[in-house]
Amino acid sequence: MGTWGSGLYSGDFAMDLRTTVGAVVRLPYDPDRLVEILCETEPTAANDSTDEDHPTFWLIVADQFAKRGIVCDHVREKAFQIIDNGADIAMLQKAGMSESGLRKRGKQLQELRTRIAAANVQKPRAVLKKPQPLLMDVGDVIVYPTRRGDPINPYFATVRMTNGRPWIPDGWGAAVIIDCGRAFEFLSWYRPLTVAEARSEKPPLDLLRGDVLWRLRRPGTCSAPHFQRMELEKVGNLAIDPMKLKDILPQLFSAIPDTVSDISLANRLSADPHGEEPTIQRGKQTLIMGIEQMLYDEHRSAT
Repeated sequence: MGTWGSGLYSGDFAMDLRTTVGAVVRLPYDPDRLVEILCETEPTAANDSTDEDHPTFWLIVADQFAKRGIVCDHVREKAFQIIDNGADIAMLQKAGMSESGLRKRGKQLQELRTRIAAANVQKPRAVLKKPQPLLMDVGDVIVYPTRRGDPINPYFATVRMTNGRPWIPDGWGAAVIIDCGRAFEFLSWYRPLTVAEARSEKPPLDLLRGDVLWRLRRPGTCSAPHFQRMELEKVGNLAIDPMKLKDILPQLFSAIPDTVSDISLANRLSADPHGEEPTIQRGKQTLIMGIEQMLYDEHRSAT
C-alpha cells in the first residue's frame, strides 16, 4: 500500500491509479470496456478482495468516474458495497491506522458515497479521435544531449531550462528502439536499449556498433513535444531480427502499465555519466554487449 493516510488519495497506489484512470478514459470506449482495461492494469487489486489495495482500487475508480461524468453501474455497486460493508475501514484498521484517522476516513467515505450516487448522468468526454502516431520505429537509433547522464527534462516547456536555470549538457546519450506499438490500439509506446555510458561527443552510427555496452530499459511514451524538447535525433536504423531479440531477451516487461501511466521515455534514457565505470546492475536492468547479436545477418543501416 506504500505511504497512506486518511485521505482518499493519501496512498501511493491511489495517486498512481488516478494517473492511470486519466490516461485510460481518453480511449474512445464505453465505460464497461474502460473498467475492463483498468482491471487488466491492476488485476490483483481489482479482483482479489483480500488484497490490501482492493478497496482503494474500486473507490478511486468510482470517484474518478463520478468526477468525469462516466456512469458505470458495476463501478458504482462495487464502491457502495465496499463503503457499506466497511471493507475499506477494516483494511486500514488492519494496516494500523489510528482511531481518529479511521473516523476521518469514514466521514470521507460517506461524502464519497453521496458524490457517486449523485453522478448518474453520462457526460461527453474528450477522447482520442485516432491512434497516437508512432514517432519512432523498431531499429531506429537516436542520440540526444545529456547532463550527468540524464536527458533534457521535457516537462519544462522552455528549451534547455530547468527550474529557471540554464540546462548545459556535458555529454550525449544514444538508444536503439527494439520494440514499439500501441496499447489498446491507441496509446503509443517505445522500448529502448540505451548506451550504458554517456559519450563526450555526439556519436555517429558507426561508433555505436561493435563492443558497445547497452542497457535494457522499460517502455515509455513519447509525445511530439517531448521528442522535440529532448532534442532526440535519428541517426540511422538497424534491422532488428525479432527471433534473435526473443532469444536474447525472452521475457520483456509488458508495455501496458508504463503506457497507461504515461511514463515518459525521458525517464528511460539516462546513462552513467561519461568517464565513470558503468554499473553492472542498476535496478536489476539487463546489460548487453554489442547490438550486432540482435540484427539480421544481412543487416541494413541507413543514415
